[in-house]
Amino acid sequence: MAQRLPPLNSLRAFEASARHRSFSRAAEELHVTPAAISHQIKGLEAFLSATLFRRARRTLMLTEAGQTLLPGVRRGFVAFNDAMEEFGLFDEAGHLTVAVTASFAAKWLVPHIEQFNNAYPEIDIRITTSNDILDYDRDGIEIGVRFGRGDYPGLVTELLMAQEMVPVCSPALLERGQPLRKPEDLRHFTLLHSDALLVNEAVPDWAMWLKAAGVDGVDTARGLRFDFAESAQNAAVEGVGVALGRTALIADDIARGRLVRPFEVSLPSDFKYFVVYPEKNMKRPKVKAFRDWLHAEVQRQEKDGERPRRS
Repeated sequence: MAQRLPPLNSLRAFEASARHRSFSRAAEELHVTPAAISHQIKGLEAFLSATLFRRARRTLMLTEAGQTLLPGVRRGFVAFNDAMEEFGLFDEAGHLTVAVTASFAAKWLVPHIEQFNNAYPEIDIRITTSNDILDYDRDGIEIGVRFGRGDYPGLVTELLMAQEMVPVCSPALLERGQPLRKPEDLRHFTLLHSDALLVNEAVPDWAMWLKAAGVDGVDTARGLRFDFAESAQNAAVEGVGVALGRTALIADDIARGRLVRPFEVSLPSDFKYFVVYPEKNMKRPKVKAFRDWLHAEVQRQEKDGERPRRS
């Protein structure tokens, strides 16, 4: 800068003294003696050719010159603090803690994470899986993907993917035994259920899908039941039966030929996938990088026809 500035220590002494209205308390905050504070203020006043304080009833009062100077000095220290915080966030350890459901981790994030790793080799992803409501600050979570209605108080919430429920099965299952040409044929196959879908009546299950398909006479109480959606989907890959899959979770298995959709009938779900994070975390370049990558990867899938629309 072309213009000469006063020493930074004198500005710190001035701001602290103005805030506390006391050289002694400013000295305690800055871990120096009151004499040192007084010396810094005198030096600043000499530099500015202005008187900054006057005493009134044992209390320091700002002069008109001091009142004029103080707002700008405070803005400067806020800017210094922000700059150092940004640098600290940029320079912190290269791991990023991401919270997702177990199903999303296994069936969407893991199949796609190599693209992120290739683009950002300096960032190490730490994946924590949980279906519980998390305290992001307490648990050290920097960003997450949740499956629900989008009600996450205290967190920025961005729609990532809408969901539809569709039947899926292994191609090998269609090549043996009973034919599976129409929804009514499901009565001859093992239905694979995910009890995770029972968390809310708005999440479609087999009974709701069959009703939408106009099918009667299929006993939805029978079949195999699993705690998690990816377990039911894995059973379908192995040819055990027919699962009701979420479009986000089945895309990779379908693209790789491990699963097929025997019917086109799909049922929208009120539950969707959302990117969530504390607002302050978006200052961290690696959090922003991961968030931007999630959205870009979903858009790429849509463009390539791997999954339905986002909303």
